[in-house]
Amino acid sequence: MATTTQRVREVLGWLERRGSRRNRDGMARYAIRAPKVFGVSMATMHGLAKRLGRDHDLALALWKTGWYEARILTAFVDDPARVSPAQMDRWVRDFDNWAICDTICFHLFDKTPHAWGKVSQWSRRREEFVKRAAFALIASLAVHDKKCPDAPFAKSLGVITRAAADDRNFVKKAVSWALRTTGRRNRRLHAKAVTVARRLAASPVASSRWIGKDAYRELTSAAVVRRLARR
Repeated sequence: MATTTQRVREVLGWLERRGSRRNRDGMARYAIRAPKVFGVSMATMHGLAKRLGRDHDLALALWKTGWYEARILTAFVDDPARVSPAQMDRWVRDFDNWAICDTICFHLFDKTPHAWGKVSQWSRRREEFVKRAAFALIASLAVHDKKCPDAPFAKSLGVITRAAADDRNFVKKAVSWALRTTGRRNRRLHAKAVTVARRLAASPVASSRWIGKDAYRELTSAAVVRRLARR
């Protein structure tokens, strides 16, 4: 049976053989930049992730390599039940682009029992991708945690309102994402989210106004209203 070190070596070799300059250039055009990147598409990596299976030790070792694609794989390889709050804090400090932030939050961190605690902590942080992670987590939980009661999401609307004044591109887009997914969750939260969106849209602060208008446009669209009416 291969050791973790051997498996890491095999994964990196596999990724290197499939990387390309064309993919790296394409990623850069979408603001996906990292110090170490092979240039392998997400679709290509999905097949490898399935073959690797869940392996917490392998995920930790892959993360330590610093390679963008290896870190993306950890979202599908790590075991959410074994992810600790300390690990989440270590990894979030390494986030250096929106894609790694959103993939880890959407496919791994939101499945841990520590997710809501990290929303509270990270939303107060200054680092751009740490702060983005708080709102990527809200959006991920709104989509995936079907059994969660309304209370945490209703409370998060206050966090969203406070962060709306942050005009950094990757923060404000995540704040809008969190507001929109919260409002799509059910009719009760929809009414609350629309109220927040309307208030932000009237704000004198440019970023708040952009978030409010962006969210209001989607939440009041015919498609969203029809979908919620059927629930």
